[in-house]
Amino acid sequence: MKYVDMHCDTITCLYRDHASLRKNDLHIDIEKMEKGGCLLQNFAVFTYLPRQGSDFTWAAIDYYHQQLKQNSDKIRPVYHYEDILRNEEEGYISGLLTLEEGAVIDNDLKNLERFYEAGVRMIALTWNFENGIGFPNFTPGKEERADMLRIVNRKDGLTEFGIEYVKKMEELGMIVDVSHLSDKGFYDVLNYTEKPFVASHSNARAICSVARNLDDEMIGLLAKRGGVMGLNYCSSFIEEKDEGYTSLQGMVDHIRHIVNVGGIDVIGLGSDFDGIGSKLEIGDASGLPLLYEALKPYFSEEEIEKIFYKNVLRVYQEVFK
Repeated sequence: MKYVDMHCDTITCLYRDHASLRKNDLHIDIEKMEKGGCLLQNFAVFTYLPRQGSDFTWAAIDYYHQQLKQNSDKIRPVYHYEDILRNEEEGYISGLLTLEEGAVIDNDLKNLERFYEAGVRMIALTWNFENGIGFPNFTPGKEERADMLRIVNRKDGLTEFGIEYVKKMEELGMIVDVSHLSDKGFYDVLNYTEKPFVASHSNARAICSVARNLDDEMIGLLAKRGGVMGLNYCSSFIEEKDEGYTSLQGMVDHIRHIVNVGGIDVIGLGSDFDGIGSKLEIGDASGLPLLYEALKPYFSEEEIEKIFYKNVLRVYQEVFK
């Protein structure tokens, strides 16, 4: 079984530590991806606004390209949908560049074109800070983490600039990612865009009531638009009573609920590998076959293929230019 993963923080970690994608102690390296059956991995560059800006983002992007070049016998970049098909046919894993923190365009939409030329094909509009594009559901503050995770913002969504931003993304052929965005922002994206969008690493709020997850109405609307949400493996977003451990059954429970609400076409994978500190029953990227086996009692082979890669590829085919 092959898989597509819509979100990881591996490149940011590699750049920080000057480490290699070939082999490392993270959730993801070439060997782990091969063992797990990776068809395509989205590599997000995460920029922490209080201490970092676009200079950091561009340096991390350069590191991403260096790592793919150094490992070109195993992994190749994706710029267009056809690249995914060609890479698979020729026996390569595909790497796709994304951003986690849309503010790094420095309030200039022309910079979206620069990022597009660099290979960026998906952008999470916010992280956990207001950024001129829009608002997150919660912002790190004085609250205890457990309370902070449940703060939902239904009042503040996209700014006027944010509306221009998502329209420009669609024009370029970039996928809008609403993970981390406020609830109001989700509905603004729905209202001001036309193409499918994604929540690259978010789960079901009905199962685990944190604000980073989507409620059932959102899941239904995302499905109606033809979008996809990627299952996040973080225990805080899987287990209502978070004890720092993500079980396979917990992952399966979210997938089953999401399918019951939005249908089989709305769910994919968005691990958040190397961005989470949870202990995972799945282990790392090499453990995806364990999830495949855990889904078999509940879904047909065709349905599991949709969950593992077909749903996400459908969105990529529709949006990429």
